[in-house]
Order: sequence, then structure tokens, then C-alpha cells
Amino acid sequence: MPTYTLKQASDLLQSKKISATELANEYLNAIDAQNAAINAYITLDKDKTLAEAAAADARLAQGNAHPLTGLPIAFKDIFCQTGWRTACASKMLDNFIAPYTATVVQNVLNDGMVTLGRVNMDEFAMGSTNESSFYGATHNPFNVQHVAGGSSGGSAAAVAARLAPAAFGSDTGGSIRQPASHCGITGLKPTYGVVSRFGMIAYASSFDQAGPMAQTAEDCAILLNSMAGFDERDSTSLEREKEDYTRDLNQSLKGLKIGLPKEYFTPNNSADVQAALNNAIELLKQQGAEFLDISLPQTELSIPAYYVLASAEASTNLSRYDGVRYGHRASQFKDLEEMYGNSRAEGFGSEVKRRIMIGTYVLSHGYYDAYYLKAQKLRRLVANDFQAAFEKCDVILAPNAPTAAPKLGELNSDPVQAYLSDIYTIAVNLAGLPALSLPAGFSATGLPIGVQLIGNYFRESQILGVAHQMQLNSDWHTKTPA
Repeated sequence: MPTYTLKQASDLLQSKKISATELANEYLNAIDAQNAAINAYITLDKDKTLAEAAAADARLAQGNAHPLTGLPIAFKDIFCQTGWRTACASKMLDNFIAPYTATVVQNVLNDGMVTLGRVNMDEFAMGSTNESSFYGATHNPFNVQHVAGGSSGGSAAAVAARLAPAAFGSDTGGSIRQPASHCGITGLKPTYGVVSRFGMIAYASSFDQAGPMAQTAEDCAILLNSMAGFDERDSTSLEREKEDYTRDLNQSLKGLKIGLPKEYFTPNNSADVQAALNNAIELLKQQGAEFLDISLPQTELSIPAYYVLASAEASTNLSRYDGVRYGHRASQFKDLEEMYGNSRAEGFGSEVKRRIMIGTYVLSHGYYDAYYLKAQKLRRLVANDFQAAFEKCDVILAPNAPTAAPKLGELNSDPVQAYLSDIYTIAVNLAGLPALSLPAGFSATGLPIGVQLIGNYFRESQILGVAHQMQLNSDWHTKTPA
């Protein structure tokens, strides 16, 4: 089983100790041997993968390769890539072959990275457990009776099981950080607008943000250098100077002020989660960080605000799937209206239908002011809470979820309980802030538990540096499933 970090694999490739083709084959063989048990990959094309690896070898031989050249990567099934099925883990798009490539995917392909395949996710990125996928649930590599988390569960499981050194995820309400926490890897959600959304199938456009998932913060920083940048094809992309996200990796933590929000440290957290937080606090204290108590008063209101707004945007975005131009079309219908209805009824799963109905309701006449506009006002209050906190501290430390990964099926009968499990991640997306999850311990039953570092706008390099220093002095991120 290959266990390289991106940095380690890059060093091996640059020093000619391994070829890109050999590296790709190592991962393809591991996928063949282990994927059936965890269901991380849902689309593979070995010929395409090896062709990209051969092109990377040619580039390496010329001596002008990028540090990412030849490194394999897995893409969440939400990112379009020319010639690859991009189904968003749905029946609706089961037969969709992307005619163009997402900007973030093209960025890393331009740098010579090699596509391993598409990885599983919750259908249309709607879910917290990766159980709503049309292709079946992804299982947690540390215990296959438990979920991998969602919606980027396939990305997290692939990296945790060492079936990829890194993967792309997307984060709408915690969909990078929560599965990263449940699977014992590092995952970063950047500031909204730093990474292009062009070619990323939309769920909730004002929340969705792509980000890197890997074993280490260093790997995430290296990947973000390639991913980030202005894209004129994305109206939400921010035009900023290019920056080096590895620049603070070796920054001392002495004197760093870390805020502990009282609303995130509650009896609702399991003893295992509290122990992981204590591990992180002790580790940071040893390196000279200082702690202070802060408050984020609107935390409880972030869940209703998020699910009103995100569902409203989902209702609008998913209206394009009508069975006419692309996607699933029902075989039996009498007229156009029935074709629309039958195609959507057959093509969408229950969680997607639930959110479409909620979103359509809150946008309807008579309810728009009562729900949608009020939720938008709450969104601003949540953002204001964070800005008030950052006047006192540099970084915020928090849990990602109240518990370790639940068992498969445990939350299926109670959607509201599943929504409540996102209590610690959603506010970051409402505010558009950057946040990172990194491993900080294990539950009594051996499941990974991560903690969350939240930074102010455009402070990705700072939270990556904090996480890197923590990982230099701990080994939770090096643990692999049995």
C-alpha cells in the first residue's frame, strides 16, 4: 500500500527514484485491492490515468516539471472533466460525460497531476454521511460499519485508505472538514471566492467552495497554490494577487492568540471529542500559543439560516435538470409537464427532493419575507460575530462535529438530527471564512477525531501554518486503517 504524502512523492519523482507511471500503477493496484470494501471510487479509467502518467514522465524527463507533475489525485464527482463521467453521485446524471473541465481541475492538470478517478459523494453534495449517493454509501476505512462523513466522504476515505495521496472536495456547509475529521485526514475550506467554482456542479452557489484534502497541512498548502486564482468565467471569483500558501508553514506559534467559542464547548460534545480538543489545546500551549474565551452568539441560529438559504439555492440550481437537454429522462409520460415530473421523481433521491421542496417553499409568495429574507439577515449577524471575535484573537479552535463518525444508517430515520450534526461547521460557510480540519485523536473505539481551525478572511496560510506546526509535533495524521 502506498503511504506517500504529496511532498514525499514529489521528492521521489523529482529525484527520479520513481516514475509517474510506476506511482500511478501503485495506486491503481491498491484501488483494485481495497476499493470494494469502502466504495470510495465510483469511476475509473486506467487507460486515461496511465496516459496522463506517461505525459508526466515525458515532462519530468525534460527537466522543467512543476513540483506537482506526476502526482496522482482523485476528484470528487462534482468536478467536471472532459471525457469523464461526472454524475454528482446521482441517477439524474448517471450517463453524463463532461464536455469541459472545471477550472480547478484544469489548473492541477496544467501542472502535470495525474487523474486517478472520480470519488463518491452524497448526491448533489446534499448530506452529511455519504449515504445518499446513487452508487451506495462510502464506508469509513477505520471501521467499515461507520460512515465516512459527507458530502466529500469519498475524497476523505480515498486519502485515509491511502488510495490517493490527495483529493479535491467541496464544502457547502462543512463537506470537506467533517469527513476529513471522521476519516483522520487534513481538509481545507478556503475563503469563499479564492477558488473558482466554474465547472463545479452547483448545489448552493453562495456557499459552495472547492478545497484540498490530503494527509498533511503541508500537502494542502502545496495543492492550494495550484488551485487558487482569479477566473473570469466565475462571477464570484475574487481578483487578487497570487500568493504562496506555504509561506507560514514554519512560522512560530509563540504568542498566537487562539479563541475558544463557548457555544462550541458544550455538554453536547462526546467525551471523545472533548478529549481531542484537549489534545489540541495542550499541543498548542506547548508551542507558546495563548488561549482566550470568546463568544459566537448566533451559533444556534446558523443551522436554520443555512438550511433555508442553501435549500433555496438548491431549488433554483437543480431546476435545470428537466429531462430535456441532458440527464435522466423518464421513459413513460403523456406530455411535457409529466415528462418533467416523472424525470425528476425518478432521477432525484429522497434527500435532494426534500431540500428542493424546502427551497421552493421558502422562495414562494407569502413566505419569502418570513424565511428567506430573515435568513439572509441572520447570515450577516453570523459574519459579524466572527469579525468581533477576530478583534480579540488570531485563530479560532473548535470541534468539527459533536461525535465521531456515526454508524451507517444511524441518522437515516431522522433528517433533522443529521442537520444538527453540522452545528460547528455551517457558520463558517455562512460567513465565507477559511477553515481547516486536522486529526487530533481517536475515539475509545478507534475512530479518528479532528479539530477545526478557523481563520479570518484570506488567512489560509496562517491556519495552514498552525496546523503544520501541530503536525510536526504529533502523529495522529500518520495513522492508517488496519
